[in-house]
Amino acid sequence: MNKFKVAIIGSGNIGTDLMIKILRNAQHLEMAAMVGIDPASDGLARAQRMGVATTHEGVEGLTRLDVFKDIDFVFDATSAGAHVKNDAFLRSIKPGIRLIDLTPAAIGPYCVPVVNLEQNLDQLNVNMVTCGGQATIPMVAAVSRVATVHYAEIVASIASKSAGPGTRANIDEFTETTSQAIEVIGGAAKGKAIIVMNPAEPPLMMRDTVFVLSEAADQTEVEASIVEMAAAVQAYVPGYRLKQKVQFDVIPENEPLHIPGLGKFSGLKTSIFLEVEGAAHYLPAYAGNLDIMTSAALATAERMAQSMLNA
Repeated sequence: MNKFKVAIIGSGNIGTDLMIKILRNAQHLEMAAMVGIDPASDGLARAQRMGVATTHEGVEGLTRLDVFKDIDFVFDATSAGAHVKNDAFLRSIKPGIRLIDLTPAAIGPYCVPVVNLEQNLDQLNVNMVTCGGQATIPMVAAVSRVATVHYAEIVASIASKSAGPGTRANIDEFTETTSQAIEVIGGAAKGKAIIVMNPAEPPLMMRDTVFVLSEAADQTEVEASIVEMAAAVQAYVPGYRLKQKVQFDVIPENEPLHIPGLGKFSGLKTSIFLEVEGAAHYLPAYAGNLDIMTSAALATAERMAQSMLNA
């Protein structure tokens, strides 16, 4: 056995893009079932055309499919509230099933592949944070491994057209989950996240800005860490890139910044500017916010499957 069967719950933009990635690129995973609640959804129709078993009866319908007994991984691309119920229901029937959570529910530990996947290979539920988190937390972590980070703030700007109903329903959870993950995974003492849905036409590429306030550190060393981390993300998200050179500002003790909740700050301010271009497997290239989530989820499950095969 060198492949594990997987199911996707959520036949919207994220779920459909992930399905296509698995069908095209997966090494250790085999697409087995697509689950939705709208029988007329494009995702279910595409799955059927590609020979994937489908149900429009939600997670309960999944358990009635013949292939369910063979499924090892389930990707949940629904909403934070739905994931809590889906996890409980599936676990009551199949306790050892592994869930990759693409919602901000965060039942399991946060997971950003290049930062902490190796520490979470045995988890039965991992949370992929958010699109903004997947893009920016590696940058905070890159600074954090060089210098103590006191505060990190990220601004994720995505095209309105790339934000489906699930994304829009999870805005509050996005900011809370991303902020927490900046601290838990990124290593910042305090984190803040902002999301902007840009209605511009034509739609703009996903852009992320990361501001990091840290203790004084060697700027060359910090920049090298950031560039190295960006290359690591590119290994599974080819459209991920630094948009411009990393910028530094030294904040002297006699002219400190006043940060709400942090007080006076002096040290090094690092500004990082990112762009994420999607692979256009299902949606246009501007939807990098979806691409980085599905790419991170696929990379996570692939590495877990590899670990299971090598056990």
